[in-house]
Order: sequence, then structure tokens, then C-alpha cells
Amino acid sequence: MDPLLILLIGMAIVVGGILIFRTHAFLALVIGALVVAALTSPVAIEIYAESKGMTAAETENLVDQTFGERVARGFGNTAAKIGILIAMAAVIGACLLESGAADRIVRSALGAFGERRAPGAFLSSGFLLAIPVFFDTVFYLLIPIAKAMGLRVRRDFLWYVMAIVAGAAMAHTLVPPTPGPLFVASELGIDLGVMMIAGLALGLVTASCGFAYGWWANRRWPIPVRETSEVSTEDLEAMSVRPDEELPSFGLAVLPIVLPVVLIAGGTVLGATLGGVDAAAPWQATLLKIFSGLGNSTVALTIAAVVALVILARQRRGGRERVKNTVQNALKSGGVIILITAAGGALGAVLQQTGIGLRIEELATAYNIAVLPLAFLVTALVRTAQGSATVSMITAVGILSGFSDPAVLGFHPVYLALAIGCGSKPIPWMNDSGFWVVGKMSGLTEAETLKTFSIELTLMGFAGIAVVMIAAKLLPLI
Repeated sequence: MDPLLILLIGMAIVVGGILIFRTHAFLALVIGALVVAALTSPVAIEIYAESKGMTAAETENLVDQTFGERVARGFGNTAAKIGILIAMAAVIGACLLESGAADRIVRSALGAFGERRAPGAFLSSGFLLAIPVFFDTVFYLLIPIAKAMGLRVRRDFLWYVMAIVAGAAMAHTLVPPTPGPLFVASELGIDLGVMMIAGLALGLVTASCGFAYGWWANRRWPIPVRETSEVSTEDLEAMSVRPDEELPSFGLAVLPIVLPVVLIAGGTVLGATLGGVDAAAPWQATLLKIFSGLGNSTVALTIAAVVALVILARQRRGGRERVKNTVQNALKSGGVIILITAAGGALGAVLQQTGIGLRIEELATAYNIAVLPLAFLVTALVRTAQGSATVSMITAVGILSGFSDPAVLGFHPVYLALAIGCGSKPIPWMNDSGFWVVGKMSGLTEAETLKTFSIELTLMGFAGIAVVMIAAKLLPLI
């Protein structure tokens, strides 16, 4: 069977299961993976194994596996790569919220920028917080402050909302350890430090584009603060927040976020600067080995999670039960993300075994379709169809991972990862949970959400792929 037909069947099962039958994403992905694996012929599996350089024994072992075993193997390999990372990121995020560290970051940003530059404060806070905390959670945290600020200055409320979205949405799909970019980096064999640095750089550019659109939209369609189902304007005006003395210092608040970035990126930067252990002086080699050990993504995030827990325990002043409950709830949430991500990894693994990568490569050559626009369009189609940015990235990288060789691409595979991340932005609408979170909590109508939130994310995605294509041409990094 043609790999493209198998791909369409698999996508129809996943998208149809989620949208039409309202099946949980985990079940839809697993069922889709099982069907794809069952439809893949032994000949296709042999060709796939040969393309991966497997030995005759390894190839025979793979062909002899049942389709259920191949799905389970793909699931397990994915969970082994990112399971601990997602769990630790969930703990870090929960501790930031419960300890007041996230609140301290926001207040410090507002203090540094001032009320006149409050949109910039919301943009930077959203971007920073979305590195370890999921988009919905970041928006939950910041929207009450945006409403209170809107009531205080009586203007620019829509700009505040769109600044939060611009910052949080781009970090969510470009900067690990959030699941989407984390998974894409691991599948394409990209060093996590390189992915972090590249994602931060591109995220700042694309978020600035969304920020500019927010400014324009706020001038064209000024929207006041409105009452919503969870809070009235009177409650907002009378809203009491924790005194500053009950919050951790700014240095402590940002430590769980900055620490893993420094450890992971530090090893990458040192390795590139010193030229490796063999080329470095003895003390430099020792430093590089330390960073290589501590900069391992699992170790770095575990250290950051411990630091976040210490901060939470310190702020709670001995509330052990509350700390325990915070961790348990975080791990429950992280567990669901791990299941969905690993199921997506299983689908991607069996899709690769169909020969879809070689088939798309043939089409790209025949029709002269460049790889980066192709990655962007594939991801955008999946995103528009089923609503989840993370699932669209997981699906797309399963199709496109065969292009990860720099010799094939002509540039570093991090550009392919960034193209996939940008493709996960267009086009959010009613099938996207973020659409409803932003619209309902901001008091926007569906039409207002479409022309603000949906257009903003779409513009940022297209701006991002344009920057990625230019950068890959001018700075291939190989």
C-alpha cells in the first residue's frame, strides 16, 4: 500500500477520533498507530531498516515483530527519551505557581517596565514562564493581573491579552523543556542546548511580530475589561494579592527557570568554544566534563525541580502536606502529557516504517518542494485539523524525521525543528482549547477571538518560517 494512503488513513483516525468521536488524544493516537502498523508491509519495513543502516539480524527482528510490538516499542522509546523531562518540568511549573515565584516574576517585570510599558512586561513574563509552564497555565496566571491593570489605566486591555499570548505561545512550541520542541529535538537528534538557543532567538523575533499586531489590533478594536463567568469587575477591583514579603525574592523566583537553561546551554557553548575535551587545557577539560554531566537534560531539570521544591517548602514554612499535594497534582498532569506524547511517538515511529519519508522526498524532488516549507505546511495542516500544537508537532516530525541528516538538508536540522514549531501556530480556531481559554477568560466573543488570537498566532507562524528559511540560507551551521 502507498505510504501516503497509509498516512491519510492514520491521520483520519487520529483527527476523526478527536474531533468527531471526542476520543481522548491518547486513545486516538494509539489506535491510529496500531492501524498504521498493521497496514505496513514487511517489504516496507525492510526498506526502512536498510535506510537506517540496521544489520541483517536487526532487520529480521523488526520484521518478525507483530504490529502491536512495534507500536509498544515506539511508545517505550519515546517515553525513555522524554518521560522524566516532562515530569520534572511539570513539578517545576507547579512549584513556581504555588510558591508565588511566578507572581514575583510578573510583579518584578511590571516594576521594571512601569505601567506605560506594561504590555512589554506581559510579553516578557509570558515568554519566560512558558518555558517550563504550559500555555494554558501561564494565561491563567497572567490574565487576572492584565484585567486589574486594564481597570487601573482604563485602556490597552486587548494589548495586554495579546502580549501574554504572543510571549507564551511562541515559547511553548520553540523552547524546551515543553513537550513539543523537546520531542522534535530528540527525534531529529538535535542537541538540547542548540534547540534552546535557537528557539529563544526565533521566539523573540516571532513574539515581537505578535506584539506589534497586538498593538495594531488594540488601536483598531479597543476592548474594555468585561465581566466573565469566574470573576466580576468588582471582584477584580477589590482583588487582594499576597503581600510582597510573602513572596520569594526575584533571584530565587527565576532560579528554577534559569538554572537548567544555563546548565544545558553551558555545556553546548563550552564544547563549541573549547573544541572538545581533547583540545582543552586540563582545567577546561574538567569544567567541560562537569557541565557535560550536570548539563544532561535529565540531570539539569531534576536539579531545577529540587530547587523549585525547596523554594516552595521555604515559602510554605513547613506545610509538608501542601507541598506533597502540589507535587502529586503536577505529576498527574505531567503523566497525561507523557502518555499523549509517547503515543504520538509510537505513531511517528510506525509511520516512518511505512517509507513515508522516502515517498515525501520523492514528491519534494518531483515537484521541487523545499523541505522547510513542506515541514511548515504539514504541521500547519495537522494543527488546523485537530487543534493541538503539540500533537501536530509530534505527527509532523514522525513524517519528516528522515530529512534530519545535514547532508540531505544542506543545513543544520535545528532549522527543520524550528520550521515544525512555526507550523504548529496556524490556524487556531474552535477546535483548539487555547482558543476557548483565551476567549472566555478575557471576555472576548468568538468573532473577537478569531480576529485577534487566531490571526496573531497565524501571523507569528508565517513570520517565523520566513526567518527560518532566510537563516538556513545565510547561516547553515554545517
